[in-house]
Amino acid sequence: MTHRSRLMGLGMSVPQRVVTNHELASLMETTNEWIIERTGIEERRWVSEGETGATMATAAAQQALERAGITAKDLDLIIYATLSPDFNFPGTGVFVQRALGIKDIPCLDIRQQCTGFIYGMSIADAYIRTGNFKHVLLVGAEVHSTGLDISTAGRDVTVLFGDGAGAAVLGRATDDQHLILSTHIHADGSEAEILWTEYPASARHPRISAEAMAERRHYPVMNGKRVFKHAVTKLPAVIMEGMITNNLKLTDIDMVIPHQANLRINQMVAQMIGLPPEKMHNNIQKYGNTTAASIPICMHEAIELGKIKPVVRAA
Repeated sequence: MTHRSRLMGLGMSVPQRVVTNHELASLMETTNEWIIERTGIEERRWVSEGETGATMATAAAQQALERAGITAKDLDLIIYATLSPDFNFPGTGVFVQRALGIKDIPCLDIRQQCTGFIYGMSIADAYIRTGNFKHVLLVGAEVHSTGLDISTAGRDVTVLFGDGAGAAVLGRATDDQHLILSTHIHADGSEAEILWTEYPASARHPRISAEAMAERRHYPVMNGKRVFKHAVTKLPAVIMEGMITNNLKLTDIDMVIPHQANLRINQMVAQMIGLPPEKMHNNIQKYGNTTAASIPICMHEAIELGKIKPVVRAA
């Protein structure tokens, strides 16, 4: 028997510390106006001592489980998406498993960066469709702040990123009104280095050196123009791919929840495809780019604000 999957509950957790653009302007050569004009970001959350990807992920997971109406003991699989694991190994998923008070179920850590949550959803959907698992916890969590170059040299990247976690419980669909219609994932490695962190790396001997650190090569770097061009080209294409696959028109869409990389990217994409601004929810203004956590955090907030409502079937 083939099953279909659905989102049962969502949760989110962000650090208490709010870092404003004005605070960053006191640490590097930038201004509140410069950051807002180029990114739309006004503030972001950064962790303090004792806050980790695992602690935020656990809090988000507990909220998602509560909303789903199940307990951690009902889970069959944990998928943990991040580019910033708490430790090189083991994966952070097992620390979340332990914090939730469960054991034995598999934990799958994936590193697909900004697409992590969508890749994770495609994996969870596949497992549920095959009947292997009934309930899957999918987490996207990031701690960027401890690895950023908080100086003028690193400002183009540093102003963008925030910390946070979002979680979703996926389960078997019980009707044809509440289900995941399809997932679509792609990759293009031709310009992998336009946004990357080179060190530490097992491809380098040694993995990290004083020379590499002196050259600041252990900090993330980005070719902003190339990233922007890719985003405004690929995002409309995959939106259309999803609609065509499911015989939907733009007028059928009530809300688009995009990855929160840059408000200007999302605004341009909405304009390109003719999507009214009220049909796209953005919250990068408050949280910055939380990478694998951005979509579940944004979706959770949209639900809380009443922008996404459950389908009500006629009696």
